[in-house]
Amino acid sequence: MFKRQTNKNVSKFLLISAQDIQWSRQQVLALLSQVSVMLISIVIFTTLLLSLGERRLQEDWAAKRYSELQTVGTLASDKVNFLQFRTQAFSKAELMNQYLSNPSELQKEKLLKNWDGLLTHIPELLGLSLFDPQGNPRLKTTNAFDNVALPTVVVSHDKTMGGNDIYSSQIQFVSINGKLIPYVYQLAWIENPDQSIRGYLVTYNSISEVLQTIKPAFFNHHSPLLLFGSQGMLYAGASQEQPLKKIPTTLGSSIQQTYPELWQQMANTNFGQYHNELGTFVFLKVELAANNSAIREYYLMSYIRHEDIAARFEQWRYILIFFGVLIGSLATALLYTRHRYQLEKNANVNSINLASSLFRNQQSCLIVNSSGRVLKANRQAAKTLSVEIEALLERRLQRVLQLEDDVYQSLTDAMENGKHWQEIVSIDEDSCTITVSAQPGKTQLKSERYWVVTFENITELTSAKQQGYFYQLLSESNVATALTDTNGQLLKFNHKFKKLLDIEADSQDNVMELLGKEFSQQWADINSRLSLQGKWKGQIFADADTRFANSLKASIQAEHNLDGEIEYLVVTLQILKLQKSLQQLPSQQAPLSSMVVPLSELEVHFSTLTEPNREQTCLLIMDINPEGLISHISDIDHLEKRQKDIEMQLLIDLPIGFQIAHWRLGSLVILLTSSDSVQAHKYAMSIMDRLEQNELNEGINIGIAGYPEPQSFEHYLSNAEVALKRAKQTGNQNICQAFTRKA
Repeated sequence: MFKRQTNKNVSKFLLISAQDIQWSRQQVLALLSQVSVMLISIVIFTTLLLSLGERRLQEDWAAKRYSELQTVGTLASDKVNFLQFRTQAFSKAELMNQYLSNPSELQKEKLLKNWDGLLTHIPELLGLSLFDPQGNPRLKTTNAFDNVALPTVVVSHDKTMGGNDIYSSQIQFVSINGKLIPYVYQLAWIENPDQSIRGYLVTYNSISEVLQTIKPAFFNHHSPLLLFGSQGMLYAGASQEQPLKKIPTTLGSSIQQTYPELWQQMANTNFGQYHNELGTFVFLKVELAANNSAIREYYLMSYIRHEDIAARFEQWRYILIFFGVLIGSLATALLYTRHRYQLEKNANVNSINLASSLFRNQQSCLIVNSSGRVLKANRQAAKTLSVEIEALLERRLQRVLQLEDDVYQSLTDAMENGKHWQEIVSIDEDSCTITVSAQPGKTQLKSERYWVVTFENITELTSAKQQGYFYQLLSESNVATALTDTNGQLLKFNHKFKKLLDIEADSQDNVMELLGKEFSQQWADINSRLSLQGKWKGQIFADADTRFANSLKASIQAEHNLDGEIEYLVVTLQILKLQKSLQQLPSQQAPLSSMVVPLSELEVHFSTLTEPNREQTCLLIMDINPEGLISHISDIDHLEKRQKDIEMQLLIDLPIGFQIAHWRLGSLVILLTSSDSVQAHKYAMSIMDRLEQNELNEGINIGIAGYPEPQSFEHYLSNAEVALKRAKQTGNQNICQAFTRKA
């Protein structure tokens, strides 16, 4: 029924959910980091390819444009040379010779008509002019060039050119029909046979038309072709579509002023490339119509916008982005598959380990089929049920666990619905209690199902809970009881303690804070007593600052650990019932709690007295601890009882204005007001007589100190202690005075 699972199916058919693939936080972060690094790498690589592709396209365009510029420069130079040949041909034409030989109106009309025909058929020819030997205009086809004068080098008597020489000018501008046109004029000498000058023929040629006749054969119609002079002036190419910034767009403007960085590179070399953020520029220096007198140098330049390059590269951009996304998706899927394969491999190993160790652990386990019969049981289950493993096989689960019909029905319903089931069951008439859990499972075959039933013996736990409940019932008595730590912090308390001190049910207050200031001040002495004797008993007097109205009888019991150190304290409180002798005190006497006060309160009372009143006081210390009375720890209770009896006798006869205070165990301090040394001694004698009558005078020693000069209460108390030490040394009346008069 149970077959070994493959990696492919390990997450489908499980005994428990822990066998499934578990994506830990570390594995998720590892996958995310790998995918992130991979995606970043692909983005960087794709961006680099796009940048390199666009850069390569720019370089290819620049190389192609440079080759075209070379061709254009060569053709332009040849074209200008051809214009020179044509100018020379015009100067030697027959009609020109006839007109010069016979300058009649008829010959003039024939010559002008011939020139008009030339202007019609030659686009770059703007006009012709004939000058006499003195350089004066004689005949012309247009008035646009009236301002053009022959250069000095031509009309000078120092003749260096002539015959078949052609003079070409620099490129200049002329306005024809409101349009500025760059042109260059060429001059040919017309000579007699004796080489004397008959005249000069000048032809005017448009540079724009010259370049337009060359450009369509080599340049894209949208690619600009610009011609600059040696000083950066724009002679051709002003009609640009969407020109780049800093590029001149007006004939006659200078690139030297608009774009000095580009012009600086152009002026320093004969050819080259220039790149900026917006475009790529290609330039070439050419010579047009060079002659003996001057060198005519110009710059041809073309450029392309990078956005145009990007538009041409857009198809490749989409292709690269598509392949980048495809590679990223495949790589992500590969990384995910790799991690999942590893997780499935680990899950498969864990599943095998869990299945193999299922019947070797300390938990009782049964595998039950859908009919409720036990298929497999481990040793722990047989041990818990006190039967042999073989006896459990093929038995019904209901009989094995002794389940009631309704309980077993709830189990089968939960298994059919695929839910978890848990119940506490008693076996063998409550002699054994177990907690049963059931989990449904299935195999590769949908029709095969099973239950994994685990149970644990909780008999001891149930017994411990019941025992704890019994202890709780016992603790709810009429005695207020609390359990604290060694510092007095509440750990547990019963209802009586809660009601007596008026605290919350979950209070974690400190006992010292709950029982008042006087108890807190005695806590150090109580701790010492607990360390020595292991217990402490005493009275806690009620006052305005305490939570209780009646005085309490307190008992503290120390509980020790294995090392002998105090671990817990058990505190019990009972309301104190006063003895009849105290209840029968005269009405003028103050309550007990206000008569026997802590030493600190006596000190406060002393500080409130004026200095004259202090001078009329005496301080008496009574030691009530007979020699050897507390030689054993068990005698402390006897000493406490003796001290209480003596306090009762003192309070009965205590004069008005006198104040009794606790100092330490076995010692009392009495402040005598309006008394001198004699009266103090008489009072001490009366105390001894009264105690002797009640058989309480054994081991009593009294020390008396006066107030002869201003001093602190501590000094006052130490003087009385000196007198007490002397009283113990005399051995007679055991009463001694010290510092009762001025020195």
